[in-house]
Amino acid sequence: MIPTLADALAKQGYDTLTPVQEAVTDAALDGRDLLVSAQTGSGKTVGFGLAIGPTILGEDGAFGPAGTPLALVIAPTRELAMQVKRELSWLYAGAGVVMAQTVGGMDMRDERRALDRGAHIVVATPGRLKDHILRGSLDLSTIRAIVLDEADEMLDLGFREDLEFILGEAPADRRTLMFSATVPPMIVKLAQSYQTNAERIITVSKESQHADITYRALQVANHDVDNAIINVLRFYDAPNAIVFANTRAMVTRLTTRLSNRGFACVALSGELSQSERSHALQAMRDGRARVCVATDVAARGIDLPNLELVIHAELPTNAEILLHRSGRTGRAGRKGISAMIVPPKMKRRAQNLLKWGKLSAEWAVPPTADEILAADEDRLMNDPVWSEDFTDSEAAFAARLLDKHDATKIAAAYLRLYQNRQSAPEDLSPYVDMPDRHEKPKREKAAFGPSRWFSVDVGRDGKAEARWLLPMICKAGGITKNEIGAIRIQPNETFVEISEPVVAGFLKSIGSEMRLENQATLTALDGPPQISERRGPRPDKRDYQKRDDRGPRKPREDRKPRDTAPPPPSRQDDVAAIVPGAADDPKPRKPRAPKGEKRDHAGAVTAKRGFDKPKGDKKPYKGKGDDRPRGDGNPFKGKPGGKPGGKPGGKPFSKGKPGDKPSGKPRANAADTSKRFTPPGGKPGGRKGAGKGPNATPRRK
Repeated sequence: MIPTLADALAKQGYDTLTPVQEAVTDAALDGRDLLVSAQTGSGKTVGFGLAIGPTILGEDGAFGPAGTPLALVIAPTRELAMQVKRELSWLYAGAGVVMAQTVGGMDMRDERRALDRGAHIVVATPGRLKDHILRGSLDLSTIRAIVLDEADEMLDLGFREDLEFILGEAPADRRTLMFSATVPPMIVKLAQSYQTNAERIITVSKESQHADITYRALQVANHDVDNAIINVLRFYDAPNAIVFANTRAMVTRLTTRLSNRGFACVALSGELSQSERSHALQAMRDGRARVCVATDVAARGIDLPNLELVIHAELPTNAEILLHRSGRTGRAGRKGISAMIVPPKMKRRAQNLLKWGKLSAEWAVPPTADEILAADEDRLMNDPVWSEDFTDSEAAFAARLLDKHDATKIAAAYLRLYQNRQSAPEDLSPYVDMPDRHEKPKREKAAFGPSRWFSVDVGRDGKAEARWLLPMICKAGGITKNEIGAIRIQPNETFVEISEPVVAGFLKSIGSEMRLENQATLTALDGPPQISERRGPRPDKRDYQKRDDRGPRKPREDRKPRDTAPPPPSRQDDVAAIVPGAADDPKPRKPRAPKGEKRDHAGAVTAKRGFDKPKGDKKPYKGKGDDRPRGDGNPFKGKPGGKPGGKPGGKPFSKGKPGDKPSGKPRANAADTSKRFTPPGGKPGGRKGAGKGPNATPRRK
C-alpha cells in the first residue's frame, strides 16, 4: 500500500480493512476496470479511494501541482457527493490533494472558479457535471480514473443519458470503477459498453448482509402511529436516529410533531435547498440535533456518527429501499436497530418486504410508558457519571445539599429533573391482531333445516333467473327470502326449496290453482328432486346458423316496390325566356320568382308577399313628440314613433286592437309558410320580439 495512504488510515484508527477494501486493493488488479457489488456500510468509499491511488499518485505517493483533474467521482445525490469529498480529503491529505466539487444547488460560478484554480480529484453529481462539460469549464483530457458510486441508484434516478455523455467525453484509456450495492441488468449493460475487461468483485451475498442490524416489526393501531414513533425514540434514546417517510408532506408533519414534543429534530427532503440540507446534516454530526426526519433522499450513502436507530414511519415500496434505509445504521461493525411501524393495513406489505429482502424480524408491539420509565431509571443507574471524579466546587455544593435535605429527597429530586428533560411517553391503545384478509376462514353455511321442494314450469330455456323468481315466489306465497333455500334452474323447469314450517301458509296464499302471477305454475314434489350437477351449455338467444345452410333469401310477399317520384318538369324554356342564352346551358337553372311571389315545383304562384307595395302608400313614421320624418321614407328604416292601436314605439306591422286603423300588413294566407315554423310535436308560434334588458334577443346588425 502507498505509504501516504497507509499513514492516513492509521490516523483514522484503521487497524484492519473490510472485505471490499481488501479485494479492490489487490496488487493484481492495478490498472484494471472494476465492477464491485458490496453491501451498504461496508467501506466502499475508502475502498475505491485506495483502488485509484496507484493510478493518480506519483511514484513518491504524492500529487504534483494542481491543474486539470486526474480523477472523477460521480455520486447520485448531493449529500453523498459531499460525504465522498470529506472521506477522500482525509485519505489523500498527506499526498497534498486539492479537491473540488460540482453538485446541484450550489453556486456554479464558485465551482467554475475552483476548477480554474486546478484540482486533482473532482466529486460531482451527474447533472451539474454535464453542465460544466458543455460550458467548457471542465477539461476531461487528463482524466485517469472515473468512479461511479451507487451506480444503480443513478440509473434509477434517470441519469443514464448523462452518464453515457460523461463517459463518452472522457479519454478511452482511463480506468472505470463501478461500485453498487446491487448489480441489475442495466448496470451490466453499462459496464459492457464503457468498461474494458472489467473484473467482477462480489464481497457479500444477500443472505448474510446486515448482520449487525436488528430488525423489529412493531404492530400498532392505525391511530397510534405517531405515538409509537415517540415511544420508540424515547425507549432507545439513541444519540442519532433517522425517521424515514415516503413523502415531503409527511416529513414536514412529523418534524413539527416531534419538535413540539421536545426532540431536537431536523428535516431532510428534496424540497429543501442545498444549504438547508447541509446544515441539517451538520447539526446531526455536531450533536445539536438527535433526530432526522427524511425521505429516501438520505437512504443512499449518508453516514452519520453514532447512528443507532432507524425508524420506518412509512414502509417503503420495495425491499431494496428497505435495505438502503436500514443500512444507515450498523455501519463499520457497529450495532444498530431498524424498527418498522406496522399498522394492521400494512402487515402484509411488511411481511413481503422481509421475505423479498431475505430478512428476519422480531414481531412485537411498541414500548409502553412503563417500559420507557423503567429504561430511564436503568440508564440513570448505569450512567458513567457515577464513576467520574468531581471537582471541589461540586463536592462543596453536594455537602450543602446534604445539610439542607435528606439524601432520599435529593435522589428523588434528581430523578424528577432527569425525567423532565425528556418527552413524556405516550399511552398506546391495546393492539388487536386482525386476521389477514387472505387468511380468513371461509364461513360455513348453516343448515337450512327441514324443507319441501316445489317445481316451477319455467327453466333456463324460458330465460328463468333467480333474481326475478325469488321476489315472485315471496310475493305470491307471503313469505320472505329467509324461508327459501336453494333455487336450482334446469333447462325446462326450476326447483325451489321452501322451509317446512311455512309450507302450509305458503300453499294457502298461492291458492288451489298454484299460479305465480299468471306467469308460471307451481307443483309440489314428494321429495328432493334429482338435480344434475352438470350444466349444459346455455342456448343462444338466436340460432346463429350460417346463411349458406339456410339457402337464398326469399323476397317478402308483402313488400311493394318503392314508388319513384317523377322528376320535376324542366323549366329550360322559362329560363330561356328570362335569361338569354340560357338554353345552351347543359344544366337548366330554376328561374327566380319575381319579387313578392313564391312558386312551387311546377312553377305555379302559391303566395304573394307585400314587399312590392309602393313606398308612397304609407306615410313615414314619426318619433315620439317629433313631427320630423325619420329615414328616407322606408317604413323599415328608423325607429317607429308609434301606431294606432299599439304601444308607442311598437313595430309597424303589429296587429293592434279591433277598431284600430289598419296598419298596412297584408292578411295572412294559410298557404304562406315562408315565415312560419312548426317544431316537431309542437304548436306553431311566432317569433318573439327583441325585447329589452340583458336577456333580450340580439338584433341583427
